[in-house]
Amino acid sequence: MTEFNLPITSSLANDLPTSESESFTRSVTRNVFRRATARIGLAWIGILVICAVFAPFLCTSHPLLMEMGGHWSSPLLRHLAPADVILQIAFWAAAVLYILPRMSVQRRCLVWFAILFVSIVLCPLTIHPPQIVVYESYRVDQQAGKIERTIYAPIPFSPDDHLRDQEDVRLIAPNRDHWAGTTSDSADLLSNLIHASRIALSIGFISTGIAVVIGIVIGGLMGYYGGLIDLIGMRIAEIFDAIPTLLLLLIFVAVFTPNIYIMMAIIGFTSWVSYAYFIRAEFLSLRDRDFVQAARAAGLPVHRILFRHMLPNGITPLIVSASFGVASAILAESTLSFLGIGLTNEASWGNLLEQALGEGGTFYWWIALYPGLAIFLTVFAYNLIGEALRDALDPKIRKQE
Repeated sequence: MTEFNLPITSSLANDLPTSESESFTRSVTRNVFRRATARIGLAWIGILVICAVFAPFLCTSHPLLMEMGGHWSSPLLRHLAPADVILQIAFWAAAVLYILPRMSVQRRCLVWFAILFVSIVLCPLTIHPPQIVVYESYRVDQQAGKIERTIYAPIPFSPDDHLRDQEDVRLIAPNRDHWAGTTSDSADLLSNLIHASRIALSIGFISTGIAVVIGIVIGGLMGYYGGLIDLIGMRIAEIFDAIPTLLLLLIFVAVFTPNIYIMMAIIGFTSWVSYAYFIRAEFLSLRDRDFVQAARAAGLPVHRILFRHMLPNGITPLIVSASFGVASAILAESTLSFLGIGLTNEASWGNLLEQALGEGGTFYWWIALYPGLAIFLTVFAYNLIGEALRDALDPKIRKQE
C-alpha cells in the first residue's frame, strides 16, 4: 500500500504528491493490461460502450441521409432523443480530455463531469424530437419512388420498429435481412440487443456508483472516528445488509410502474454495505499513521483528511469489489426483466430472454442464445477485470512478479 507522508507545514493543504500517485496508478494499469484475461474483459466492455453510444447510428429505421425532391436531409438527426445527444457529448468530451496534455486526472474528471451536467440540463430543454414516428413511411415512400436516394444504418431497423408493413416477420430465425432473427413482436433482435446495452451499462455503473459513494462516506466516518459512531454505523449496516435486494425490487416494481431510475436507486441504496466494510477496515488501520496525525496537527478539516489523504490509501479493495458489484446489478435487472416485471417500454436483455419460450411451449433458440450470451459475456468480463485488479493491487502477488 502506498503511504503519502506529508510534513507539518502550510504546504499540507496542497494536493498529494502527484509523482507518487501517478506512478502507482501507472504501475497498477500496466499490471492489469499485462493479463490477457483483463484485456479480453476490457475489450468486451469497450464494444458495449461503443454499441451504447452509437446505437442510433448503428441500428435505426430512420435513414442517415435521404434525398427527396432534390433536397438532402437527415431524418435520423431530427429524431435523436436528448439521451442520444448526451451520450455523444459525454463520449467525445471524454475522448478529447483523454488526449489533452498537461492536465491532471482530477482536473479532467472535474471538467468532464461539468460538461456532462450542463448537457443533462440543456439537452432536454432544447431537443424535442417528434413524438409520433411511423417507420413504415420511409419504406413505403421509397417503394413508391418518392425518395430518390437513401443511406441507411448497417442494421436498418429500430428496436421499436415492428415492421407492420411486412408480412410473416414474427419469430423468424436468423437470415440475410435479420442477422439475429426477430422477436415475438416482429422487431429485429439484433437492434434490440444493441440498444439494450445502454440499460445494462447504465444500471450497472450508476447503481454501483451510488453504493460506492454511500459506502465511502459511512465507512469512512466509522473508521475515522470509531467508538459510538462506529457502533451506530455497524448496526445501520447490519440492518441494510439483511434487506434482500431482489425481493425489494420485486415489491417495488409490482406496486409501482417499472422505472429504471427506481431500480438504480434501490440497488444502490441496498448494496453499499460491503463497500462501507472495506473502507472502515482500511481507515481503522490508517487513522493512526503519521501522515494522518500530521494532517490533524495542521488543522485540516475532517472531510479533507478523509477524502483527500486517507481515501487514496484505502480505496484499492473497494475498486475491486465495485467491478463485481456492476456485474451483480446487471444480473438483478436481467432477472426482473426475465420474470416479466422489469422494464417494459425499453429494450432489455432479460426482457428479450423471456420471449424465448413462446406460446404452447415452443422454444426459439435464437432469442435464448443471443441475449443469454450477452448477459454471460458482460458479467464474465466484469469478473475478469475484477480479478485482474485484485491481483494487480495485491502487494504479495506484485512482489512475486
